[in-house]
Amino acid sequence: MSAAVTEAPGDVLLDVRGLRTWFPIRRGLFRKTVGHVRAVDGVDLQVRPGRTLALVGESGCGKTTVGRSILGLEQAQAGEVWFEGTDLRALGPAELRAHRKDVQIVFQDPMASLDPRMRVRDIVAEGMHSFEIGADSAERTERVSEALTRVRLDPDAMWRYPHEFSGGQRQRIGIARALAVEPRLLICDEAVSALDVSIQAQILNLLAELQRELGLAYLFITHDLSVVRYLAHDVAVMYLGQIVEQGPSERIFTSPRHPYTQGLLAAVPSVDPSVRGAEPVVLGDVPSPAAPPAGCRFHTRCRQVMARCREEAPPLFPLSPEADGTSRCFLEDAS
Repeated sequence: MSAAVTEAPGDVLLDVRGLRTWFPIRRGLFRKTVGHVRAVDGVDLQVRPGRTLALVGESGCGKTTVGRSILGLEQAQAGEVWFEGTDLRALGPAELRAHRKDVQIVFQDPMASLDPRMRVRDIVAEGMHSFEIGADSAERTERVSEALTRVRLDPDAMWRYPHEFSGGQRQRIGIARALAVEPRLLICDEAVSALDVSIQAQILNLLAELQRELGLAYLFITHDLSVVRYLAHDVAVMYLGQIVEQGPSERIFTSPRHPYTQGLLAAVPSVDPSVRGAEPVVLGDVPSPAAPPAGCRFHTRCRQVMARCREEAPPLFPLSPEADGTSRCFLEDAS
């Protein structure tokens, strides 16, 4: 099966359109499907070459499933995943294999993502074997050495096992494994959340340096807004399986438009007593993704809710050119 050419702008590396990944809820002796968890429910996002898009939201909003669905680690039911003009979801297994090395992932838990029985050399070279990169073992070993040097590890570390390293060093090994196949895009799934704060800063600095050196693009999945502020050029805010606001990082932090984005930023701890004592912007708890509210999915927690919010599902409204971005809120409806 051959993919058509996308109509996305030429400077878009990854263009996700209408992605939907639902998980069946099965009950009873015969495991009958009685409903679905709408983990990802019509997500659109774009990642540009050499830039970082942060996908943020509360735990359980579906952001990790977005990353896994892009890679094909979860089976999406609908949508398109365009990468450099090719819809990856329209490809057969053989055609898709040729594109897999271009998009790699760095996982949250570096220890769980590394086989404890393998030496670092074999872990980093695993992708090279899979994609037939390198003429022989000697060339692959040289590439492993280069990858470890890039992530600021001693090349001699390749002869050791994962348990001999700290958490930060293991995450560097995970990054080296991804870099070894020369990807264009890295999906970083909570890549620093399992690390101490000081180690987080080192890994974030490394990722920023690698982006400058190699021109990498990142889809950075995280719930930590301080990480987003440091690393991201663009931000997509996710709530209950949908993107509710997108835009440049600086605008999102200085002038958030969607009430949920405002709530996320207001919830960031502050040393200012007046801020700490302020009334919460977001009400109540997150509804179940198996039974999202009708109309706007955020209306049950929104202080600015209107009658139409309970009945109509808002689209992503384009903001003014000065504001830049989109917001899934009827407050932006100029009609």
